[in-house]
Amino acid sequence: MTFDEAFESLIGHEGGYVNNPADPGGETKFGISKRSYPGVDIKSLTLDQAKAIYLRDFWKSVGCDAVPLTAAFDLFDMAVNSGVKRAITTLQTAAAVTADGILGPVTLRAVAAMPGATLVARFNGARLNFMTNLATGQPLVRAGRVVLLTI
Repeated sequence: MTFDEAFESLIGHEGGYVNNPADPGGETKFGISKRSYPGVDIKSLTLDQAKAIYLRDFWKSVGCDAVPLTAAFDLFDMAVNSGVKRAITTLQTAAAVTADGILGPVTLRAVAAMPGATLVARFNGARLNFMTNLATGQPLVRAGRVVLLTI
């Protein structure tokens, strides 16, 4: 899956502008929050600007272009929902390498050596394990669906 395809899939679950005082993220638009991006004019944020943020801060930061395309969306989605470092450590767990949160040559070799379906299944298994053991005890639910697996 390319970034454009992944973005289109992901953004369908993100809403428009909201400013709910009960939301710890503050103003949010297209999934971009004022808390995470204090220098961004959230209310005026365009879809193209949001797309550039997702490309720079999630797709590229988590190394989606370096992993097999079969795993790219799941890795991207986890980076957006759980953080870049957590997504990388989950990928490393799936690839049975030291989970240090750094996408380096050892991780990339291990990932490349795995059949795509095996990598995706192991990644999503590790992701499910992480999500079900969150302190809240609740998986992330977005737009009425549990955001865990895409296989």
